[in-house]
Amino acid sequence: MTPRPQLARDPKFEEISPDVGELDDDAFADLAANDPDHALSLLAQMRSATDRTLAMLAARLAGRLVLDVAKTGPVRARGVGSMVSSPADRVEGDIDIDASIDALLHARAAGEAVDAADLRVRHWTQPATALCLVIDRSGSMSGKRLATAAVAAAACAHRAPSDWSVLAFADRVIAVKSQDDSRSSLGVVDDLLRLRGRGTTDLAGALAASARQLDRSRAKRRVTILMSDCRPTTGADALPVARRLDELCIIAPADDTDDASMFAKQVGATLAMVEEPSDIPAAFLRVLER
Repeated sequence: MTPRPQLARDPKFEEISPDVGELDDDAFADLAANDPDHALSLLAQMRSATDRTLAMLAARLAGRLVLDVAKTGPVRARGVGSMVSSPADRVEGDIDIDASIDALLHARAAGEAVDAADLRVRHWTQPATALCLVIDRSGSMSGKRLATAAVAAAACAHRAPSDWSVLAFADRVIAVKSQDDSRSSLGVVDDLLRLRGRGTTDLAGALAASARQLDRSRAKRRVTILMSDCRPTTGADALPVARRLDELCIIAPADDTDDASMFAKQVGATLAMVEEPSDIPAAFLRVLER
């Protein structure tokens, strides 16, 4: 929990929250327009305020801003899926009248029941891409780090709305959202904003957990997105685990990339670096669109 005097170390805090239990929407809107990264970092800190009214107000604003930032930049439609027509005895869906008309007319003329194999239904295909975001929480989780993780989760939801998961790890792994869970992105974002740093770094365990999540997906492309400095301090050797993944992308903090760069080279992963929460959309574009 973060007391008000600690929050007041930020020069913008008292403009946004002039008194206990208050959050000035206009002052916050000005900050978000001029410096969205500062606004996100401050909201992430306020989400853990001892002032519970302020914490709830911060959560409301943070979710909206995180989603807006995450949707910045182009996104290919391949992760969303597409509508197709298939035999009705193979999948469930809404009957495709145009494609089934001959079978319907023949059955009616013959006074027979329609064979499901002769009917077509329209349905969504499984998303072409499944994403598992793996967030290293073993170090200090500052406002900026929390906000960056939250934007990354929202970016996953934006790119693969029905096939994504989020794991947070230190010496053990927590599933913030499982691959087959229907949780809203806002709920996931709020959980991430309340994370606290702790423990040692079991990178191998986290990557193995990601593989298990992605095994639940039927997508052709299954990608683990690792947000970490890639400096394990406990657990098994992470290299063989990483090499067994279908695809690994690493997003590292811009001020600490040496170990992540080496790890990426050793396992054939793509690498991007971020400094601010708003860097996430460009980082996703770099590691995923290739």
